[in-house]
Amino acid sequence: MCSEGIYERYINFYTDFAFKKLFGTEINKDLLISFLNALLQGREEIKDISYLNTEHLGTQEYDRRAVFDVYCTNEQGEYFLVEMQKGEQQFFKDRSLYYSSFAIREQAPRGNWDYDLKGIYTIGILNFCFHSQDPSYYHEVKLMDTATEEVFYDKLTFIYLEMPKFTKTESELETLLDKWLYAIRNLASLMDRPRALQEKVFQHLFEAAELAKFDPKDRYAYEESLKNYRDWYSVMKTAEMKGHAAGHAAGLEEGRAEGRVEGRAEGAHEANLSIARNLKPMNLPISDIVKATGLTIDEIEKL
Repeated sequence: MCSEGIYERYINFYTDFAFKKLFGTEINKDLLISFLNALLQGREEIKDISYLNTEHLGTQEYDRRAVFDVYCTNEQGEYFLVEMQKGEQQFFKDRSLYYSSFAIREQAPRGNWDYDLKGIYTIGILNFCFHSQDPSYYHEVKLMDTATEEVFYDKLTFIYLEMPKFTKTESELETLLDKWLYAIRNLASLMDRPRALQEKVFQHLFEAAELAKFDPKDRYAYEESLKNYRDWYSVMKTAEMKGHAAGHAAGLEEGRAEGRVEGRAEGAHEANLSIARNLKPMNLPISDIVKATGLTIDEIEKL
């Protein structure tokens, strides 16, 4: 009996649709709770979360907007901003800090206030590497006193996961975080739930991610999101290859480095333009397209 072809059984976690469906919906919030508890590694246990509005304006009407992928609080009132970053941005650390500022500012109540803040976690699941010389894929950042090397302020935490560096096989998975990162990285290429992922939460994950169970509307939305992801990936890889070729032709290491940088920058911009062209016909708010691509409103309106 012949196979009709290779197909994907589960959605690609790196697409915007998949990320928001699996981590950003009330019906699947147990998945996000489990993932956050795995990240916290036993420091506290989250039993419930409440989703917050993902679109925020600045303090003035003309301020820039922030559109979060997933934004929620736990029972203690701590804030969690969870973002999927498909490609490297020149100022992605600045972006993380800017986004965290919204969670800080909106805690100020009317009237008297003693400035007591709830904890804020900004979490970036990165499909790229920003510490090329460091083999670690998990980075936790806090404000630190550089003289004493002690944490100066423990209520503001940035956690970055460099997914390309997570290369553990199924047999090497030990912790719940290991299992989550394995699932995130490999979901689209799996045909069955791995034996190592037998916890109840992963049963829910694989059921929620199974394409055959999608209604036509969700299936169409996912296919559009997947197309955007593949277009972005193709443009980025092409630009990077051109950058390498340009540098090699120059015959100098300086030329190679410059070619890679210019190629990535050009490729990222072209990828974002392509994504915006695909998103505009879907009648999404222009603020969502700005957030998804990093383009300016003028660039998007000219497409």
